[in-house]
Amino acid sequence: MGSTTKIFKTASSGRVSSADISDNFSDLYPMLSHEHSVVEASRCLYCYDAPCLNACPTKINIPKFIKQIHSGDANSAATTILSDNILGGTCARACPTEELCEEVCVVNETEGAPVKIGQLQRYAVEGLMAVPAAHPFQRAPKTGVVFAVIGAGPAGLSFAHRFAMLGNDVVIFEKREKPGGLNEYGLAEYKMAGDFAQKEIEFLLEIGGIEIRYNKAFGENLSLNQLRDEFDGVFIGVGLASARKASIPGADLQGVENAIDFIDHLRQAPVKAEVPIGSDVVVIGGGNTAIDAAVQARCLGADRVTLAYRRGAQEMGATDWERQLASINGVNILHWSSPSAIIGEKRAEGVVFNKMHDADGELVAADESVTVPADMVLFAIGQTMAPSGLEALALENGKIQVSAEYETSVQGVYAGGDCIQTGVDLTVQAVEDGKQAAIVADARMRLK
Repeated sequence: MGSTTKIFKTASSGRVSSADISDNFSDLYPMLSHEHSVVEASRCLYCYDAPCLNACPTKINIPKFIKQIHSGDANSAATTILSDNILGGTCARACPTEELCEEVCVVNETEGAPVKIGQLQRYAVEGLMAVPAAHPFQRAPKTGVVFAVIGAGPAGLSFAHRFAMLGNDVVIFEKREKPGGLNEYGLAEYKMAGDFAQKEIEFLLEIGGIEIRYNKAFGENLSLNQLRDEFDGVFIGVGLASARKASIPGADLQGVENAIDFIDHLRQAPVKAEVPIGSDVVVIGGGNTAIDAAVQARCLGADRVTLAYRRGAQEMGATDWERQLASINGVNILHWSSPSAIIGEKRAEGVVFNKMHDADGELVAADESVTVPADMVLFAIGQTMAPSGLEALALENGKIQVSAEYETSVQGVYAGGDCIQTGVDLTVQAVEDGKQAAIVADARMRLK
């Protein structure tokens, strides 16, 4: 994601104006210029057996696209990227590249810092997207096959694009008013500034053969049996739609909500300065969603933001880069702290935390507690899959069980993304799931 050290304008430096808030939600870091991209690309060693390629879930040919940039052919570089990852723009902005491709970059050893792979990827992809009618792929001859896709998130969109490119048609059923899933509703605004999620989807749809029908909720006005009857097959990419709820006293007080809803509301608000924010905000959780919520609370003007996690820094799901972004922007990170109650009359006034410690791998409460003032509490303790409509499918650990080829327990029904058990809940993994499932589904349909 880059090595940005952006400092947001926050309440600790005085009252946050509407203009400052607007600036806070602009790009986290600027896109590389042509000159800077060529210089950065020159740092790459173009390894034959490149560890960066193997670290990328979508197996983008990173040395190839960087060499193309260095040669001055950024549009070919973008085609190389998008051939493996059609949502390469979002992944360049929001992927934890510092823990994937850039972490294993050989240049770390020779120069002490990796090639800025994510920023080079963004430069190439967004440069191509800015060219009118520049979609680099064409559809194969039409096969007559039509699949239904449930969910217009990363997995569903990736499946749809690859399946359509192979000559098939796709109808996507989406429960919201806009496509994008997590990319549109769940990532920090400053990572996806400029309505990028929608621009990327418009670009993706230029392949043709893809229709999106909105306000279609799986398990409500849409059933698996109905889709199996009407289409040649089904791909499920419903993600993790339900936020885990806190089960502690005071969780129903005013001012308490889940972080995903907070981020969603903020992303869709036309004027960020009008989104209400507390003075003392407490975010509970240790993942990137918790960081996104905490930093954006500061961006909106919260005086104090505390992020509390029940274990230590190394156990947090958030990357080192995300934690550094929070720290330099005034978020106080409280480790080894588990919430036991939210106090207040009608509205939250504080959160009581039990201090925790590790006893031979087991999390144990110490005989100590601390109360942190809070007039707004955001829970970011994970998400689960909404089971409605999935009764016919075998589940595993609360997620859809699939074979090595992404087929569910029901023949002709495939699934991918966060709703299946891969161990990696990342946009880039969801894209890979959708792509591979589409390749398998197409091959099987051709055998019939």
